[in-house]
Amino acid sequence: MTDIAVIGAGASGLTAAVFAARLGAGVTVFEKNDRIGRKLMATGNGRCNLTNTNISLDRYHGSDRDFCKFGLESFGSEDAIRFFEEMGLLTRVEDEGKVFTYCGRASAVIDVFRMEAEKLGIDIRSGFDVKEIIRRKSAFEIVSWNGGHEFAQKVIFAAGGKSAGDLGGGSSGYDILKKLGHTTTELYPSIVQLRTDTEAIKGLKGIKTLAKVTMGEKHCEGELLFTDYGVSGPPIFSLSSYYNEVASDKLIIDFFPDIDEKRLYMLLKEKSENILRPENLFTGIAHKNIGSAIMKMAGVSPAAVLSPSDIKAVCGAAKAFCLKLTGTQSWNNAQVTKGGICTNEINNETMESKKCPGIYITGEILDVDGDCGGFNLQWAWSSGYLAAAAAASKLYIQE
Repeated sequence: MTDIAVIGAGASGLTAAVFAARLGAGVTVFEKNDRIGRKLMATGNGRCNLTNTNISLDRYHGSDRDFCKFGLESFGSEDAIRFFEEMGLLTRVEDEGKVFTYCGRASAVIDVFRMEAEKLGIDIRSGFDVKEIIRRKSAFEIVSWNGGHEFAQKVIFAAGGKSAGDLGGGSSGYDILKKLGHTTTELYPSIVQLRTDTEAIKGLKGIKTLAKVTMGEKHCEGELLFTDYGVSGPPIFSLSSYYNEVASDKLIIDFFPDIDEKRLYMLLKEKSENILRPENLFTGIAHKNIGSAIMKMAGVSPAAVLSPSDIKAVCGAAKAFCLKLTGTQSWNNAQVTKGGICTNEINNETMESKKCPGIYITGEILDVDGDCGGFNLQWAWSSGYLAAAAAASKLYIQE
């Protein structure tokens, strides 16, 4: 029997395993995949956006936003950076406070976790797909789908959410916890591409442009990417978290967020007086295909002689290019799960279950999700740390 069983070798699970072992607990990690950290390998486009120096509560979502306050204050971005430096990983801060591995490789994060686990004597059991957890009189029985049985005094449940099914995400973790008395909120894919009506963006697939994107009262600026099904890119990932909350089916794109409509009108009016063909109106200002899409949205023919009212209509379309939203991409495309295990069933200072004491629940499976930019991984590190500290201390108090 192990002291502490960690279910899931992802971000929060590996963090919990390391801290629990450092506190002297015997730790066994059970991972259903054939290798650890598969989802971590894909974060930040394979570079791993570890955390963000601008961590604040307003970058997190869930039924109770305050739930994650204690964890983020107890183990914040500086603590996370120090934690990885102690394991030998060098980091660098980039735009908007995003913290990446210095070498630019997510695999380096897995490497340092693997080395630390070996040094601490953590037993990692890959290919152990947990079917259920049974509470016995003095321990927890962990049962795998292939009939394996293991026992532990405490369990840290870090099985992850439903997102990125190709990398191991799924609903089995929720099913296990429901059998132990837990409930979940509704689940949605988040940090995911948005689907739109595509008629207005024909010919734009693969084009990137800096823009301000608005959905309802929410807006975000950054590099927008057009696809054959709709839109992607950092501002879309950030807005996708609100998709099921905002009472709007419209996505508004401002292609010139740094130029107000009056100035843009004067710019285009002057340009129109110095070009031979109206289709060249946006040459030198925006991508040619984006310019054509704006003119089409404005109802202005590229062959027309541009009147002041035409230019006004073009400016309006350039500042408020409207697309109808039709949904999000699938769970396999999502980086994060929105919703999860109800946080009022968890002690926010220890991550211990109120429904089944002795089990500690961390990371994405909880009803906590963050914005794009390192916020979700920070929650993984923070919640893993709290669970490890609490589980290890209770283990030895009982002895």
